[in-house]
Amino acid sequence: MSDERLSVFKTYKLYVGGKFPRSESGRVYEVTDSKGQWLANAPLSSRKDARDAVVAARKAFGTWSGATAYNRGQILYRIAEMLEGRRDQFVREVADAEGLSKSKAAAQVAATIDRWVWYAGWTDKIAQVVGGGNPVAGPFFNLSTPEPTGVVAVLAPQESSFLGLVSVVAPVIATGNTAVVVASEKAPLPALCLGEVLATSDLPGGVVNVLSGRTAEIAAPLAAHQDVNAIDLAGADDVLAKELEIAAADNLKRVLRPQPVDYTATPGIERLTAFLETKTVWHPTGSLGASGSSY
Repeated sequence: MSDERLSVFKTYKLYVGGKFPRSESGRVYEVTDSKGQWLANAPLSSRKDARDAVVAARKAFGTWSGATAYNRGQILYRIAEMLEGRRDQFVREVADAEGLSKSKAAAQVAATIDRWVWYAGWTDKIAQVVGGGNPVAGPFFNLSTPEPTGVVAVLAPQESSFLGLVSVVAPVIATGNTAVVVASEKAPLPALCLGEVLATSDLPGGVVNVLSGRTAEIAAPLAAHQDVNAIDLAGADDVLAKELEIAAADNLKRVLRPQPVDYTATPGIERLTAFLETKTVWHPTGSLGASGSSY
C-alpha cells in the first residue's frame, strides 16, 4: 500500500439547534491567517440562518432556564473538560487565527478553559449575590430572585477569537439564557470548532448557536428580531453599534454596549448580571403574635 494519501480538509459548518448545517444561502468566504495565507472556507451566514438560530434558541430556553443552577454548572464544567482534551487542536486554531506563537496561543487556550470553570462555579452562587429577602413594613415575606432575560444575541469580539468569545458567551448561558453567537468575522474558526465541543458536552441543542459571516449582515436582523430579548454588542464598532442599538429599541431589548475589555483579567460579575431580570414575590407570613407565627 502506498504511503501517499489525500489530505482530509476540515469542512467548517454552523452550529444551530445542536446540528451542523451549512449556510442556507450556500455561500462561503475565505478565512486567512495573519499573513494572508488561506486557512479554510467558513460559512457566510444569511438572514435566514439568523432567524433559524433564534427559533432554536427560543425552543431551548424553557428547558435550559428551568434546569437547576447546579446542573447548569455541571454542564459548563463538562465543556471545560472536553476543551482540555482537545487543547492541542485549539492551540493551533488560535495561533493561526490571531498570529500568535504556540506558547502564547497555549496560554490563551488555558485561560479560556479556566474561564469556563470560573463561570461554572458562579451558576449556583449569583442568586445569593443579586437576590435575597427584602425588609418590608407589614406581615409579609418579600423575596427577590434573579431570572434570565431570554434569548440573547452575542456579537463576539473581533480580536480575541477564543478567550474573548468564551468570556462573552459563558456568562450568558451560565445564568439560564440561550444565545445566538456571531463569531469574529475575520477569525471565526475557533468559534466554529467550539460548536463541536458544545455538541458533545451535555449542553442541550439550541442553548448556544454559532453563526459565521459578515457581522453587520447577521447582526442587523438579530437586533430587529422581535423574539430576541437582549443583545451584546462586544464585537461591533461604534458606527454599527449605534445602528444596532436603534434597531434594538423597537422591542425594548436590553443592550450591552461595546466597551474596552482586558479579557485576560479576572472577570467580575457584570456580564453575569447584564442579562438578568429581578422577580419579587410577596407572601403573607400569617398572624404574628407574642408566641410567633401561626404556621
